[in-house]
Amino acid sequence: MDAAQSRPASTARSANRSPAVAPPDMPVVAGFGHLFIETPGLTTHVATAGEGEPVVMLHGFPEHWWQWRTVGAGLAKRYRVICPDLRGAGWTRAEARGMTRLTQLDDLLALMDALQLERVRLVAHDLGALTAAHLAYAHPERVQAMVILSVPPPFMPITVGMVPAMRHIPPLLFHRRGRSIAHLFDPPYVARPMSPATVETYLAPQRRPEIDAATNEIYRWLVFSEMPRMAGGSYRRQRLRVPALYAFGSKDRPLTAEFVREHCGDTARYADHVEFVEVPDAAHFMTDDNPHAVEALIRDFFERMGRQAAASPSASRIV
Repeated sequence: MDAAQSRPASTARSANRSPAVAPPDMPVVAGFGHLFIETPGLTTHVATAGEGEPVVMLHGFPEHWWQWRTVGAGLAKRYRVICPDLRGAGWTRAEARGMTRLTQLDDLLALMDALQLERVRLVAHDLGALTAAHLAYAHPERVQAMVILSVPPPFMPITVGMVPAMRHIPPLLFHRRGRSIAHLFDPPYVARPMSPATVETYLAPQRRPEIDAATNEIYRWLVFSEMPRMAGGSYRRQRLRVPALYAFGSKDRPLTAEFVREHCGDTARYADHVEFVEVPDAAHFMTDDNPHAVEALIRDFFERMGRQAAASPSASRIV
């Protein structure tokens, strides 16, 4: 991966003070506080809960921090969970529009510096997984372990069998401003229907013009910059040093754990430690379909990797 260009030293407003007052249109979740962190060109909204070692949780599209309301609350019993709204989502505001492939990585590094997070555990879903991968490849020293939900490793070859998993991309690449994207929360992306209230909470920020416009920006860098690197084998010529667990919903066809494991082949060629696991009764949006199973597998993986790191250097393996 191209080396990321870190942003200049940043300052955090409210990061070490009392929690900021949440905007009136933001959903309320017991136990979560809110910060607004200022870095050059960006004011990032961050929801936080718990105390302990930090776990940074990166939401997918078209979600925001609220995706982690159940999984994050559970992890907060053991960790300090930090759930930012990525650029183009939720209540984060950018001074100017436009995004490149590594913009969100630069944002994340600036946020971690502002919050004085030298090394973290990562959890990421959907498009958030790409930012997590960018961080893990470019700065493995800053990631202790990571759990990726619903997205295969970037070193997995893109094949014809994956086409059904990409059917949503063309409409989002050519998204018309003001057009609803509520269909993304319908089957086959969910194992059971989401309530109208849940869908509305996820999509409420989309009514802001700058968030709606970001849909095209995000999918442009995905299609024209990131996917060609994957297809060209860029990540197969690198090595993933961060221990990683990739979780897939049992109903998220074709991207099941079995499919991804088979298509990745011998992961020891590309990574130090990779595991694949299935989340039962879940499709793509597994944090809504089966949040307690997701929380349990995250907690188990982080605890095992912590014990392994304490006992001996990590060894290449596949599970």
